Amino acid sequence: MHDVARARAGRTTSWSAAGLLCDMDGTLVDSAAVIDEAWTEVAVRHDLPRSEVLAALPGRTARDILALFLSDAAMIAEEVARVERRQLVAAGVREIPGARRLLSALHPDRWAVVTAAPESVARARLDAAGLPAPGVLVAAGSVTHGKPSPEGFLLAAERLGLPGGRCVVLEDSAVGVTAGHAAGARVVGVGPGAHEADARVPDLRSFTDIDVTGEVIRWSLAEI
Repeated sequence: MHDVARARAGRTTSWSAAGLLCDMDGTLVDSAAVIDEAWTEVAVRHDLPRSEVLAALPGRTARDILALFLSDAAMIAEEVARVERRQLVAAGVREIPGARRLLSALHPDRWAVVTAAPESVARARLDAAGLPAPGVLVAAGSVTHGKPSPEGFLLAAERLGLPGGRCVVLEDSAVGVTAGHAAGARVVGVGPGAHEADARVPDLRSFTDIDVTGEVIRWSLAEI
């Protein structure tokens, strides 16, 4: 399937897959400043410890994050809507280096975005970063269970017409790595936080020699 030639850290390995399933924030786009501002405002509004709120963010939907701190369902629903409106302001969102080159090299039916963000926020951020619009986008409203559940990755793979085991997941968070493995995929961790991934890279410039032949994507990966 993936033909992963693992090597010592810092070496280049050869990968292949039928499809790529990509997390968005921290993986394809750098939206950290926008996210921190929005959730700091939530913490201040409800007198919550900012550090704990920010630590709960990676990979989780707004509803799942808020449920960790608030018990009133109506208040949670109000905050979910408020956070979504706040995060539609995508000024300052940039691509993770190498993201545009990687996605532009792929056929639209070979990759998907799987994100905990609402669809409207996801599309605003991808557009602000100058990235191609995905043919398959699985956002917060598409699933019942967010990461670490594999539901989002399995749904994206299904919409691409693939089993999860024929895909490679790109993720920056621990819960996302868990979800990718549970979907049967190998996982490339992007950045410093995805320690349990099958391989880790600093950013997407580590994907080189990208070749799409028929139904197979092949590439070289400069691992950390």
